[in-house]
Amino acid sequence: MTTISNLYRYPIKSFGGEAIDSAQLNEWGIPGDRSWSLRDSNGTVGAKKFPQLMSAHARLLEPATDERRSPLTEITLPNEQRFLTSDENASELLSAFTEQPVSLWPLVDADNLDHYRRASANQDISAQDMEAQLRAVFARQDHEPLPDLSLFPPGVFEYETPPGTYFDAFPLLILSVAALNALSATDADRDFDIRRFRPNILVDTAEQGFVENQWIGKECRIGDAVLHIDMACPRCIMTTHPIQSLPKDPRIMRSLVQHNEGNLGVYASIVRPGRISCGDTLEPMQDQ
Repeated sequence: MTTISNLYRYPIKSFGGEAIDSAQLNEWGIPGDRSWSLRDSNGTVGAKKFPQLMSAHARLLEPATDERRSPLTEITLPNEQRFLTSDENASELLSAFTEQPVSLWPLVDADNLDHYRRASANQDISAQDMEAQLRAVFARQDHEPLPDLSLFPPGVFEYETPPGTYFDAFPLLILSVAALNALSATDADRDFDIRRFRPNILVDTAEQGFVENQWIGKECRIGDAVLHIDMACPRCIMTTHPIQSLPKDPRIMRSLVQHNEGNLGVYASIVRPGRISCGDTLEPMQDQ
């Protein structure tokens, strides 16, 4: 039996998040998850550009609703400085933290495509330069294969995030304790701390290994909701960044590439909205 052991939401893209007991899933996933983001002169940014964001924390102070998808949120920086997303100095404080000019943004309407468009979308980039950029983002060495980007939703090269959202590709990320244990068993010197991998749903099971890989392409029932498991999650340089007491560790990606093709966890989308809670069972459904 596979059950939810922990649920997480991350109110600000790339910031540390908060554990929750339950969530009423909607088409965007967990309400309040990735409901704010930072932007610089080139558009939406995260920890790929500013690794220190992963050591900051965000906590919702009010519920997220369809009418208020970006609710009031408390920000805590690593030096314990606290302020609210409503603070008129929030962008200034975050600029000082990142040491670059940034601004804090709520979600905007999906039809505001320019807000979500990549700065590089209209640039003419050579195949060689594109490969170099992808290798840097996905922390892959020259001899290691890049992820199959054709599996991602259409528009991944045009938009930083799917318009109307601040998640990277799909609304939910599911990870198993078994997968973390499998990695730890291969390399006892690495700390495969869950903070490096930022799942929304952590599941526990008696099975061993990278069990979530077998769900890809299937629908799964959790609580009142039905999810579609879309693809494995190709991991990127964010997994190697320092986070509070965790050191920078490029060998995290070497282990992932060696033992699971650079992937960890699976992306999921919502087929039927509904409430999920810690302790609920995840049940792969029979193919129709």
